[in-house]
Amino acid sequence: MKPTFNHSTIGIILRGMAMGMAEVIPGVSGGTIAFITGIYERLLGAISGVGPQMKSVWTEGGIKGLWNHFDGTFLVKLVGGMLLGIISGALGVSYLIENHAEALWAFFFGLILASIIYVYRSIETHNIKVWIAFIVGTVIAYVITAMYPMQGSDNLLFVFFGGMIAICALILPGVSGSFMLLMMGMYSLILNTFKDLITEPNIQDLLFMFVFGMGCLVGLLTFSKVVSKLYKTYPSVTLATLAGFMLGSIHKIWPWRNPFLIFDKESNSIVSVLDRFPNLTEWVPSESFKIVMEKNVFPSNYYTEPNFWLVFVSGLAGFLIVLAMTSFKKS
Repeated sequence: MKPTFNHSTIGIILRGMAMGMAEVIPGVSGGTIAFITGIYERLLGAISGVGPQMKSVWTEGGIKGLWNHFDGTFLVKLVGGMLLGIISGALGVSYLIENHAEALWAFFFGLILASIIYVYRSIETHNIKVWIAFIVGTVIAYVITAMYPMQGSDNLLFVFFGGMIAICALILPGVSGSFMLLMMGMYSLILNTFKDLITEPNIQDLLFMFVFGMGCLVGLLTFSKVVSKLYKTYPSVTLATLAGFMLGSIHKIWPWRNPFLIFDKESNSIVSVLDRFPNLTEWVPSESFKIVMEKNVFPSNYYTEPNFWLVFVSGLAGFLIVLAMTSFKKS
């Protein structure tokens, strides 16, 4: 028998919107939002319902039984909110990154930092296994997020597997789906295709997003079972690993990051920014270049105006919002 949850319709939709917007921004995980707002266990239970047991559920309860088995009403509300959040994020994130990047990253830095503290406090048992899990999760996340980005491809098979990998963010707090797409060189391609599909619908973009969506669906149904089993069997170790994931990846959303390596589209090669711009203050983003690696710096070493107080307030706001979210988890 599944546990009983009490979440209002508007509460579920707002959580879905927050998760959808998080999925658009590299470095931020929808799974983190689900966890800190109190729907993580319910989400895992609903998604992991796919399996051999579906036959007996269908036999005993028919369509209504299956609907209840998958917590269908909850999923419809949550997915609806996520779609609204993804659309809002896809249309608005470009503007924020171009005009208020430092403040945006600071907001999510504060949010993730508070989330790490919250997940840590949720661990009931502290022993050597838990600490090893925390360290391993931290190292794995850091190694993944420090990797050189791959060059993306619009090959539909690659797009399908990209969806399978990116959807892990919905299940694993601390693992950003959009960042995984960035590492695979698929982020801009997916985001631009989605924006084009909204503004100028066409069959090619629809097929592209359909294949990506199918990859997400297959990955979600497959991976959710593994995480759900671990979460139920080894809760403290699993939570410690998730906290490690968040800690290991938080460096990717440090507000002050100087461009370090860029992909020169004209020469089709990766070069150091300082080779092209010896004086980094002269660096200006261009369609001819694509940043593939950045270097975290202190505000005093930032290549342009650091906007310290705006960044500080934004980070504090993100931190406090998590506290508010965790105070109203049952709404």
